[in-house]
Amino acid sequence: MSLRAYQQAAQRSESPRDAELRLFGQVTRALVEAAAAPENDFKTRIEALDWNRRLWSALATDCSDEHNALDPSLRAQIISLSLWVNRHSSLVMRKQETFDALIDVNRMIMQGLSGRAEAAAA
Repeated sequence: MSLRAYQQAAQRSESPRDAELRLFGQVTRALVEAAAAPENDFKTRIEALDWNRRLWSALATDCSDEHNALDPSLRAQIISLSLWVNRHSSLVMRKQETFDALIDVNRMIMQGLSGRAEAAAA
């Protein structure tokens, strides 16, 4: 890694919320690209769906920890969404559903993480 790249990385300090927002952005972009890919491009479709499932699974695992500081009802909602993402992803792979709902849910989460949902409610 070059010195300049290291300095830029060191200067960049993300809050956990910012890191989650960035990760959701990357995963959602992969879902959008997979949705636009040809139906026979299984690699692109599977990788995007798997990445999204792993993200939601990690969130659910974190929310199931009794020491998690989030409100218990919010934690339960996130776990519920994770279960839905898993089921819906299977339907997408079987071509019984589209990527649209997964993309929409991720975008809503991103709005919440960015604070835009709070600004819209005010």
